[in-house]
Amino acid sequence: MRHALLKVPSLDLAETPPPIDHHGPSRGRIAGDVAEEQRTEALWRAAPWMAGLSVTCALVVLWGLSGSVTMIALTAWAALIVAANFVIVRARKRAAGYGPDELLRSPYWTVFEAAIHAGLWSALPLFAFAGQPPHTQMMLAGAMATMMAGAFLLVLVPVAAAIWVLVLAAAMLWGLHGAGDMAVGTALVLITGYVAVVLTGCLTIERLLSRYIHLAADESTRRESISLLLKEYEDQGAGWLWQIDASNQITYVSQRISSLLGRSTSQLMGQSLPVILGCDARLGGALVARQAFSGIQMDVDTLGGTRSITLSGSPIFDTDGSFEGFRGVGSDITDIRRSQERLTHMARIDVLTGLPNRQHMHELFSEAVARAKASNQPCALMFLDLDGFKPVNDSFGHSLGDEVLRTVAQRLAAEVGPRGRIGRVGGDEFALLLTDGQSRQVVEEMGLKLIRAVAEPLILPSAEIRIGMSIGSAIAPIDGEAVDDLLLKADLALYEAKSRGRGTFVHFEQRLQQDAEDRIRLEHDLRQALKRNELEVHYQPVVSADTQAVLGFEALLRWRHPQRGMISPATFIPIAEETGLIGEIGEWTLRQACKHAAQWPSHIHVAVNVSPRQLIQAGLPNAVSDALANARLQPSRLELEVTESVFLSDTDGSLDTLRRVRSIGVGIALDDFGTGYSSLGYLNKTIFHALKIDGSFVRDAGKRSETVAIINAIVTLANSFRMTITAEGVETVADFERMRALGCNRIQGYLFGKPVPFDETLAIVGQRFDYGERSAG
Repeated sequence: MRHALLKVPSLDLAETPPPIDHHGPSRGRIAGDVAEEQRTEALWRAAPWMAGLSVTCALVVLWGLSGSVTMIALTAWAALIVAANFVIVRARKRAAGYGPDELLRSPYWTVFEAAIHAGLWSALPLFAFAGQPPHTQMMLAGAMATMMAGAFLLVLVPVAAAIWVLVLAAAMLWGLHGAGDMAVGTALVLITGYVAVVLTGCLTIERLLSRYIHLAADESTRRESISLLLKEYEDQGAGWLWQIDASNQITYVSQRISSLLGRSTSQLMGQSLPVILGCDARLGGALVARQAFSGIQMDVDTLGGTRSITLSGSPIFDTDGSFEGFRGVGSDITDIRRSQERLTHMARIDVLTGLPNRQHMHELFSEAVARAKASNQPCALMFLDLDGFKPVNDSFGHSLGDEVLRTVAQRLAAEVGPRGRIGRVGGDEFALLLTDGQSRQVVEEMGLKLIRAVAEPLILPSAEIRIGMSIGSAIAPIDGEAVDDLLLKADLALYEAKSRGRGTFVHFEQRLQQDAEDRIRLEHDLRQALKRNELEVHYQPVVSADTQAVLGFEALLRWRHPQRGMISPATFIPIAEETGLIGEIGEWTLRQACKHAAQWPSHIHVAVNVSPRQLIQAGLPNAVSDALANARLQPSRLELEVTESVFLSDTDGSLDTLRRVRSIGVGIALDDFGTGYSSLGYLNKTIFHALKIDGSFVRDAGKRSETVAIINAIVTLANSFRMTITAEGVETVADFERMRALGCNRIQGYLFGKPVPFDETLAIVGQRFDYGERSAG
């Protein structure tokens, strides 16, 4: 209902409403009733004039015939004339007063009145015309002619006017015939002509008056309809009406605006409308322009506080085109405005945290960047992303996750304070506008302060949560002048911060954009690499710790780019994982490794690295089976290497995939053990048959005794699970001897060879190394 009211003030009261539909049963009947009422009122207004004419002529006749006609007869006739007119006037008055007698308002009653009245006047020529001197006859003829002209007062009932004229004309002719002093033919011609003129005039006037009455009835009905609609408009509380004169002084105002302003209607009359509404400039300008206006909104001070109203109005001009003022409508839109403001507020606020949402933050960023460019005072735009929130959400549920987000939001808002605006722009993503970005050091200090605040443990009723946060920042207008460009750069800085590890702050640098653009080009080229046969599989030998004989090879993927040359897997494998290309590339690598291994002696195995993204694909076991079948390679000669990162998410799903692969007969090795996610609990998995100690442990063992103790414990535990142990990254003889002494079964590293193409492996197969000789060389 309230929303619909916003349109009401646009009503233009100066416009002519649609005409009354006379064909419609309801409105036509109403217009007819109004026309009949106006006809009755017109006859009542004409009755005194008719009576005055009749009595005046009767007195003239009475004076002219005194002495020549018996006074008793004349007096009796005159008395009847006066009585008849008295009765007619009284009847017309009753009819105009809308009394209960419908007959008096009927046209038939008017005809009856005309006939009786005409009958009384027709008696005069019958008993008084003959025998009178010519001047008296002329006087009587003039009186009769004057009374016939009274038909013009009966024109609204044409039949009554015709009866009136014809009766009087017939009586006049009869009187002339009885007098014998005038040729009847001549009199007949004159009277007939006179009657014709009177009747024609009566009919013409009747048509004009009837048309006018109908138009007036239509106008009256229209105005009544408008009045009822406007009254209903006011009564329903939809708005209020107002009207002012040419001096802007109020000539009419609804009670509703009086109540709103706390002043009576009489106090408002004659007051200046712009003044009592607070002298709004837009309203004043519209009134001065003397043109229709609509939807002018303004705030008005009232006893109940400030209220919002809207006004619409149209100028009033008289028939001569002179300006007479304005009339219009108004509405109190305070509640509607507040509702709209609440909806707007809700649309720009994150419901969970109460912080500005993405849309609102974008608006704040746009305003801040514009100010920074205009004032040359930099501001900082930051993206903040929580580290380790997803495991919390997955482990403890969304309710606790929501509580974590609310707590983080409170901490961030408290730390930022009046120095900026913090908002939530995604699931675990926040954005910060720092109004003062002149010093990169100050911006970074704020970022590190926020990181420390979030890193504090979150003590919740059901758990103690520890998470981190990474931040990327861009400075406007130093790093850019367009908002979207700056946000992209802040996002690139955040991406760099996430790649560096947990709890890191990074400012945008041009290098990051270049890296991003380079990454996009690499992604495009990588999609074409398989089709263009640019990918190669190289192999690094794995030797026995006891005999130094080659036991197998680890397959390592390489990309020989036509322009860039050889590209490291550390560069393109993450791109393949993020873009989803890792599945296709991984299957190709698996088929190539199996095909090459089939050409080695039967005791040589091949190890292939598998990405965590491949483990979540249900088709991996089938891909392994197909590769083995196509190469006719025994499953026991294939080993898949997985890193400990597979256990950070979807543990059950990843382990289930590995179990299915293990059931084929393929070996599963836990690669890079000890690189950050290490847990001895991972070893207690029946799916693993081998463990590979990371090269960083191997190299550190020569410097720290603690590392030697850890490796010794790992070897002991792995041996208890009957797992084969491989030491990676062995580059020196000392490393080799140490790892062999600690109980490692297999050795891999540059000491025994770098990764080489398949063709070169054929010369290595069956080779036995002598680490002493290599060391001497």
